[in-house]
Amino acid sequence: MKNLHTLSLAAALLLGTATAHAQTPARNASGAPVPMVSYGKAITPDGAISAVELLNRMKGQESLKAKVAVEVLASCARKGCWMDVSLPNGEVMKVRFTDYAFFVPTEGLTGKRAIMEGVASQEVIDVATQRHYAEDAGKSKEEIEKITEPKIAYTFLADGVLIGD
Repeated sequence: MKNLHTLSLAAALLLGTATAHAQTPARNASGAPVPMVSYGKAITPDGAISAVELLNRMKGQESLKAKVAVEVLASCARKGCWMDVSLPNGEVMKVRFTDYAFFVPTEGLTGKRAIMEGVASQEVIDVATQRHYAEDAGKSKEEIEKITEPKIAYTFLADGVLIGD
């Protein structure tokens, strides 16, 4: 019976280790650490959830404190005051930074992995704000003028961000 208990404990530890590696996006497929650059509040990749899990946890919630791993689509080309990240439902989530206390690079982030800690929410983005973001992103005047309706979108207010390859 003691051997069965020991074997069960060992299996649980191995499963826990495998799960921990799967949820730690700062490691590559072989388990080797991936270097990441920190912006804002110092955070670690430990405990980050996927964007899929974030959306699942957001169901029925207006906001949720979370640490999430995402893929960066773009950042503000003017001063790095926001990022767009990919959501699994095909939507884009706008990430802003608490009190504009920090910024991310203005270029070179597309396709990079990011881990961010803060508060996710759904909010109505008015036309003026959407146009402002489009202007920051370098969109044409014609593209900006096509924005005529407010939209409901997921947003994230980050205290800290890690960015790696």
